[in-house]
Amino acid sequence: MISKELDAAGVRNPELREAYRQCRVINAQYGRTFFLATRLLAPDQRPAVHALYGFARRADDILDDVDSGLSLAEREARLDALAAELFAALTSGDTDHADPTLAAVTHSARTYDIAWDLFADFIESMRMDLTITDYPDRAALERYMYGSAEVIGLQLLPVLGTVGPRSDAAPYAAGLGKAFQLTNFLRDVDEDLERGRVYLPADELAVHGVDRDVLTWCHEHRSTDIKVRRALTEQIAVTRRTYDYARQGVPLLSPRSRACVATALTLYSEILDRIEELDYAVFDKRASVGNRRRLKVAAIGLSRAWWARRRKDS
Repeated sequence: MISKELDAAGVRNPELREAYRQCRVINAQYGRTFFLATRLLAPDQRPAVHALYGFARRADDILDDVDSGLSLAEREARLDALAAELFAALTSGDTDHADPTLAAVTHSARTYDIAWDLFADFIESMRMDLTITDYPDRAALERYMYGSAEVIGLQLLPVLGTVGPRSDAAPYAAGLGKAFQLTNFLRDVDEDLERGRVYLPADELAVHGVDRDVLTWCHEHRSTDIKVRRALTEQIAVTRRTYDYARQGVPLLSPRSRACVATALTLYSEILDRIEELDYAVFDKRASVGNRRRLKVAAIGLSRAWWARRRKDS
């Protein structure tokens, strides 16, 4: 399958093909819902999506590798080195890298003319994760999410294609990236707390009498305090409004990309439903969409994607 995708994308170099293959493996292993949705894209679009995911994961692994014994300074140095290598490669066009994520993302960025400043903004938000563990208000969290999530949607736009000016679709693409990350914050609040981070606005939690100490109590007792339930209810409402906004951008995408994005939006937003069904037990369980539901939504998306490509080819 990967060979057909790479053939369709015009990737002939054997080393570069292997780099893309490894990025695809990373996507399949760590981004199950995202990978499933990617299968609904046309074959020529998929390698670039895998490359962007693989690079983002590569940077994220540097930040979260707290069990390696590396100091903060050492992890910062690794992130700086990754950024320096990326921009050197983007400048030179060199895709001959031992790191497959660098080789593949460099090739994809130059192929699709993805703006380099988006990568700079992404790295800057990753650097914030090295030292910032709490966000006093939504404005501070929004600054972080622009580089960590919204730019991902903007990076994908040239790959997905649009029916009009890309600038018209850009706010919605950024909004969808934000919605996905807000969903992650809610699903992974316990996991993030273990890493010393809270990605929920402190002032909004405080309205409900929630602070880091309360969240820590929930983590230690594997139980969700009633005050935290009320706070999470409010955060879920905010996230759903973000999905509602982002959904307006789907018709602005190229027809052959709409099924993929609509499927990802549907499946990821349903994680919020699962959190509610679990009675907000995010400190005890991991909310996820079941395989049967995932496959059902994907099957509908596959049918729509097939018809969109068929109309284009006819």
